[in-house]
Amino acid sequence: MSSLESFHAVIPAGGAGTRLWPLSRSSRPKFLLDLTGSGRTLLQETWDRLRTVVPADHIHVVTGPTHAPLVQQQLPELTSLFVEPSPRDSMPAIGLVAAVVGRRHPGAIIGSFAADHVIADAAGFGAAVRESVAVAESGLIATVGIEPRSPSTAFGYIESGDSLDVPDAPSARAVTRFVEKPDQPTAAQYVRNGSFSWNAGMFVARADMLLGHLARLQPHLHAGLEHIALAWDGPDRQAELESAWPSLTPIAIDHAIAEPVSREGGIGIVPGRFDWDDLGDFAALHALGGRSSSPDVVWVDADGLARAEDGTTIAVVGIHDAVVVHTGDAVLVTTLEHAQQVKEVPARLRREGREDLV
Repeated sequence: MSSLESFHAVIPAGGAGTRLWPLSRSSRPKFLLDLTGSGRTLLQETWDRLRTVVPADHIHVVTGPTHAPLVQQQLPELTSLFVEPSPRDSMPAIGLVAAVVGRRHPGAIIGSFAADHVIADAAGFGAAVRESVAVAESGLIATVGIEPRSPSTAFGYIESGDSLDVPDAPSARAVTRFVEKPDQPTAAQYVRNGSFSWNAGMFVARADMLLGHLARLQPHLHAGLEHIALAWDGPDRQAELESAWPSLTPIAIDHAIAEPVSREGGIGIVPGRFDWDDLGDFAALHALGGRSSSPDVVWVDADGLARAEDGTTIAVVGIHDAVVVHTGDAVLVTTLEHAQQVKEVPARLRREGREDLV
């Protein structure tokens, strides 16, 4: 099979998007919302991008039982929905699809793409995916790095090294290291350096290579996933899933695979030559523009972001970089500078037993 014929895309669709509260809730998280005013939700936009690269039956979505009906409703073409009994972070979700698809299609290549990113350039995205698949065919794990537009402290970074001699991936380079979200001076240093990219969390690998690394680095997790995958296409799928899933190690793919394998020289990076946004908070939504504010907002010596789900007129006076969000049962008032702290609101509400608001 050629690379793209063997390529399968995974969309991990989980999380509650707590930094976008009260728009994003546990029952209806941000990936199920149209936050950009495009008429499509973030999940649907992710699906649309991937459909330019792979057929519908090669796209697999992993989500929880609460969100599964809405995912299927928003993606009527979806034929492969993996419902995880509980959140265990990205590695179990991606690893399960790799284990199942790898059994069904020996030689399959798996790519993971988050459900809540904004990428307008589908052609540029497709080109990066094709190069990443070529890197994966060579036996490396590929990741897509985004050229930093600013010294952001909201993202992790990836340092690039020497060029890789991979056919059909002329821009691929070796990954020197992954680094966690830095402080402002460190982020500024990374941007000046020129060899650092934002970590967009996109990974592409041969299924057998990914699972091989997992068996070596996270043997308990690997064994549990293989056990579930063995029963996946039989009558015992649900029983085995519910039995084994709670014992799986909750860990992100970055920590389980990407970081340790990069130290062994096993990761390649492909530059993503397209505009990319991770709508992680209201500051990111404001920077994106579009429908960041409702039309019925009155600004008087003020600016920022203001939205009302029900069309309520909002007036902001004398406050710059303001964030005002009104829903049917909650109002948020903060500033763009404090956008990352919004996650503390649903956390506090949950501690106080206000599950109706989270």
